[in-house]
Amino acid sequence: MKLVTGNSNRALAEAVANHLDLPLTDCTVKRFADQEVHVQLHENVRGEDVYILQSTSTPADGHLMELLILADTLRRSSVRRITAVIPYFGYARQDRRAVGRTPISAKLVANMIAGTGVHRVITVDLHTDQIQGFFDIPTDNLYSAPVMTRDIQEHYDAKNLMVVSPDVGGVARARAIAKRIGTDLAIVDKRRPRVGVSEVMNIIGDVSGKSCLLIDDIVDSGGTLINAAEALLKSGAKEVSAYITHGVLSEGACERIGTSSLKELVVTDSIRETEAQRQTPNIRRITIAPLLGEALARTAREQSVSSLFS
Repeated sequence: MKLVTGNSNRALAEAVANHLDLPLTDCTVKRFADQEVHVQLHENVRGEDVYILQSTSTPADGHLMELLILADTLRRSSVRRITAVIPYFGYARQDRRAVGRTPISAKLVANMIAGTGVHRVITVDLHTDQIQGFFDIPTDNLYSAPVMTRDIQEHYDAKNLMVVSPDVGGVARARAIAKRIGTDLAIVDKRRPRVGVSEVMNIIGDVSGKSCLLIDDIVDSGGTLINAAEALLKSGAKEVSAYITHGVLSEGACERIGTSSLKELVVTDSIRETEAQRQTPNIRRITIAPLLGEALARTAREQSVSSLFS
């Protein structure tokens, strides 16, 4: 078993390698002067079971190309099996044609990954479950729920908690957390007048006097979370925090969250931490390295991965 990484999230790759008690494969991933990706392996991988750990986070195009070229390098180096471990799968929000004359980019990216010779994909909290069907190769979608549940139990009193889904589409995800910690569920009814903008219409459920936890898979600009937090506080919530798997946190998001009414935003390390995140006092990170490490170990041993979440 070999573990290779690009430049998207080396810290997470090193944490997974430590969990597996396995050194990262010696590999150079750099750029030519015109920014073309250049990859070179510095050790023999012939006949090996190789895992590429690479999130397709900002810059999404560059990190996606690193993943594709790493896979091609391994295939041409005669490895036995290639597994792409993509903690954050970019382009997942473009999973359908919501309006006319638009692409389904998630399907295109799935085709590109499979076309390089990758045998299996492992990812975490896909934006929508149907993206698994976009791949014509085996795909395991891991869930961060056990990691989040453990952290919630360590930091919050379940007796006064209310789990909240920030939109109707995330109800299943939020319900899974609520079931694990034994709390009720509320839903924020919102609409999007245009891409990247959300408006809260109603709060479904009684949140009066409750400590609310917003649960979602992606936080980008932070607008949805901030609007939801303000609406919950106006509806009588005692305080509002959020647990989000993928902290995309595009430019300006950390500043908005830092000055918002959110008590705390907890994100996983599926995406590399930025300096802005480190300097924002109400953003905290939890690691999914043990979860990924155990999933990789079970895959290598041909054991059940789904039993991790049962």
